[in-house]
Amino acid sequence: MSILIRPLITEKLSRIQDTEGKYAFEVQSSATKPEIKKAIEAHYPGVKVAKVNTLIMPSKPKGRYTRSGFQAGRTKTWKKAIISVKEGTIDFFEEI
Repeated sequence: MSILIRPLITEKLSRIQDTEGKYAFEVQSSATKPEIKKAIEAHYPGVKVAKVNTLIMPSKPKGRYTRSGFQAGRTKTWKKAIISVKEGTIDFFEEI
């Protein structure tokens, strides 16, 4: 299974990509920073990673009202990696 699960594309992250050259990915929870760096450089040729920051996103409470009453639950926890690129750019939409 790949270390990179999916790129994260939001308005805020798009602005950071344009101004600072940082990209965000959802990665496996067990992935380390050197493994993430190798996976990025292997998946996107011509990109050199300068720095990798990781953070674990906490679960959030969720709920909905149904006929049988209120059903409560939580979202799953996941790991986010923010990649600072030394040289090259990452185009998420080239594979479409």
